[in-house]
Amino acid sequence: MSVLSAIESVDTLSPADLVAQTVTAWRATQPAAQTLCITCSFQTEDMVVLHLLRQHMPDVPVLFLDTGYHFAETYAYRDRMAAEWNLNLSNMLPKTTVAEQEANFGLLYIVEPTQCCQMRKVEPLMRTLENYSVWFTGLRREQSPTRANLRVIEEHKLPSGKIIDKVSPLAAWTWAQVEQYAADHNIPVLPLYAQGYASIGCEPCTSRSEDPNNPRAGRWGGKKLECGIHTFTTQEK
Repeated sequence: MSVLSAIESVDTLSPADLVAQTVTAWRATQPAAQTLCITCSFQTEDMVVLHLLRQHMPDVPVLFLDTGYHFAETYAYRDRMAAEWNLNLSNMLPKTTVAEQEANFGLLYIVEPTQCCQMRKVEPLMRTLENYSVWFTGLRREQSPTRANLRVIEEHKLPSGKIIDKVSPLAAWTWAQVEQYAADHNIPVLPLYAQGYASIGCEPCTSRSEDPNNPRAGRWGGKKLECGIHTFTTQEK
């Protein structure tokens, strides 16, 4: 049973209330074998949602896509926050190492970035999400034109056919609101923001955006805006 059916007026709830009601609905409706998780890139949006979730579920599974191509600063910040917050962290790994992939295909992030994302992000996430029924994200509509129609709770179908609930509590928030929450709750932020990065992914595919209205314009050299992990599914509702 979807948690969506157990929550009324989802678009009018604050992120804190939405998280609280989603966790309550999940506990009441889901079989014991099904659990919830959050995918976390350790960007500030994800840290805000994680902070909200940990108030109700301190040991929530935190899924990090370890592509092998992240900035050194991202790995250091991940390790710092995992230790400070005692996170139940799971590093999702691709089926091939960076060395194996580059030996077989060369620098895919240059010649075929979509294939690289599929191998190092989409496939590991899809494989892992089979174990969950509710998936929290830090997505916001303001982040990109591709996310403008993002709904707070959506039912999504995985490649296997399994349907899970995808919950984005910050969908309607601005970046200023995200920053304010982090400041109000003393959440340290990824140091790369201070270097001018507005959207942070793998190091070879991340640059500083020159478009103030599109933070993700600095990703993949401007050739695309999504890696595929948020556009792979069929929206059921």
